[in-house]
Amino acid sequence: MISTLLVAHPWLTPAAFALLVLVGPRLGRWLAGRPRVAWALCGVSLLPVLALTLVPVDRELFERCAVQWAFPTFGRVEMFANVVLFVPPVLLAAVALRRPWAAFLAGSAASALVELVQALVPAIGRSCDTGDWLSNTTGALVGAALAWVALRLAVRTRDGAGPAPQPGHAASAGSGRR
Repeated sequence: MISTLLVAHPWLTPAAFALLVLVGPRLGRWLAGRPRVAWALCGVSLLPVLALTLVPVDRELFERCAVQWAFPTFGRVEMFANVVLFVPPVLLAAVALRRPWAAFLAGSAASALVELVQALVPAIGRSCDTGDWLSNTTGALVGAALAWVALRLAVRTRDGAGPAPQPGHAASAGSGRR
């Protein structure tokens, strides 16, 4: 069902990716001082991951586990969707932890765990694929990189090197003007 939608509208996944790249660092900067909110959003962002990877589907498996190392590109709709799927949870976890590298490793490990479950539990009707793991890990890397940018922006803003406060804004109240 999702694959059919993505093939019918191939612009959806690149548009979602572009939106994540544009909004992710700004949202991450805002969330840097709000780890509870970041964790809550991370939990919500994991729901599509679970639904699209572990919810049983009614189909016959012809191959239990595929070994392939194709790199995801815009033209490979399903593979690129696997990239986009892992960007938000890793971005949000990295901001909450303040450790992009740890969140990247956790995202890659979570993807490997999903593929292992798909391989060991054929009753869910899903087959594991090393290409999915590679795509998910690429998404985890993008999410960690966006979180790194967000955390740098948060430090810059906190240290006063960020944009100047706007007149009438709470940050400019102590500027000495009356």
